[in-house]
Amino acid sequence: MSLERYQEKRDFSKTPEPAGVPVESSGARRFVIQRHRARRLHYDFRLEVDGVLASWAVPKGVTLDPAVRHLAVHVEDHPMEYELFEGVIPDAQYGSGDVIVWDRGTWELHKDEDPATAIGGGEVHAELFGEKIKGRIVMIRTKGKPGARGGGKDNWLLMHKRDDHAIEGWDPEEHPRSVLSGRTNDEVAANPERLWTREGGEQPAHPTTPEHAPATPDELEELDALPEKATWSVAGHEIALTNLDKVLFPAGGDGQPVTKRDLVRYHATIAPTLLPYLEGRPLNLNRFPNGSASKGFWQKQIPAHAPDWVTRWDNTEADPGESEQYVVADSTPTLVWLANQAAIELHPWTSRIPDVRAPTYALIDLDPGTETTWDELLVLARLHRTALEHLQVRGYPKVTGQRGIQIWIPIVAGPSFSETRAWVEQISRAVGATAPDLVSWTWTKRDRDGRARLDYTQNAINKTLVAPYSARPAPGAPVSVPITWDELDDPDLRPDRWTIRTVPARLASGPDPMAPMPADPQRLPPLA
Repeated sequence: MSLERYQEKRDFSKTPEPAGVPVESSGARRFVIQRHRARRLHYDFRLEVDGVLASWAVPKGVTLDPAVRHLAVHVEDHPMEYELFEGVIPDAQYGSGDVIVWDRGTWELHKDEDPATAIGGGEVHAELFGEKIKGRIVMIRTKGKPGARGGGKDNWLLMHKRDDHAIEGWDPEEHPRSVLSGRTNDEVAANPERLWTREGGEQPAHPTTPEHAPATPDELEELDALPEKATWSVAGHEIALTNLDKVLFPAGGDGQPVTKRDLVRYHATIAPTLLPYLEGRPLNLNRFPNGSASKGFWQKQIPAHAPDWVTRWDNTEADPGESEQYVVADSTPTLVWLANQAAIELHPWTSRIPDVRAPTYALIDLDPGTETTWDELLVLARLHRTALEHLQVRGYPKVTGQRGIQIWIPIVAGPSFSETRAWVEQISRAVGATAPDLVSWTWTKRDRDGRARLDYTQNAINKTLVAPYSARPAPGAPVSVPITWDELDDPDLRPDRWTIRTVPARLASGPDPMAPMPADPQRLPPLA
């Protein structure tokens, strides 16, 4: 596998594409499918093989429909950095046009042991674990030679097998948005700020889609001037706001109480960062209409008075007495409406619509006991960091805004909740065995002798796990904030270090550490 042909075709002083070098493969093999509007629309299907992305141009796209056979033209290998490339290739450059990351995930080879050998032999049997494309596929060479140059084309047929993921009539064009940014090709073409940069190689904070755009300065100025009860226009929606000057949070370390107006402003400005963790998921709400100093209540069923434009999800499997319709927070106006409902805590499901029985995360919840010190909790978090590094699993930690730490591990579709729960239990029991004096496996806090619990039971459908950047009901309006692994060693770190007043400055100083997570699914390795 080589990048010579790829590099020969491009002028990297003009194209934003990565020049790249072959890299050493580690962990599960990656794949990416990019929707590419060049001279003609096509989809680029790329499989990680020997440190590069073996690539095929698929004019009609990759599909779940087992009844179709799509042409796939084998083209030059691409660098692994291309997995994150989303932007516009300039006119007069090879492949000029707009590109989005249409799907992304991991893959496994079947029948053969070596993917390069399978490609050379003209027949690839694989299983894909993506966000859109899942299940078994087959590619078969029909004519041409490997690495054909000049006029000869290396043509293949691509088909999806009839398995549990196959869907008759499934059309990739009916699913046009990027799994990386949520944008369409039109939106990328209109604002070609790319996710990948040659200078840094980093994905910035969440790109802003129209639905996720924060309130404008003029809208915020209007909010500040509103009386206690008024209608506010934000992103084209009129929202009735009430009790704007009611104190929802007693004063914290800065000595200033936090009002509902402050929470509305926070939701309206944090939207581009918060919404990627909420969209496409049913939402459980912890509401405190009388303020966080009073008892709140959980609400799952969407209120009958909710505006028509709030997205809903119907729980068709609800038993009698269970919630039948949930809020789905997918826009800035919805976040503003939730703030007006005094929905202080936002708890999205850890599975996505429509397949709510398929978890998208494996979750590690470090729940401190009554006698657990912050330093002891950090010890447990660092032990989990070491365990995940050893397994080559990418985890994303966050402080909870109260006393705990959570670690979110994005996973490809496939494992059930019971399987992810068992996997996390094995990890946490191994950590607990390393520090037995700090951990109790007893369910109730009063029986733990003050010790921490490593709560793997959170890996279940409809569990309440607070969203990144959600406020918490405590003085000063603390926030559950993602951190880097290195910040576990910061002497100033505290679980409630940031509030709705200080989070904006943190994000202004650097990207959201969790931003890559929604587009970083991985297979959980087997544990001995």
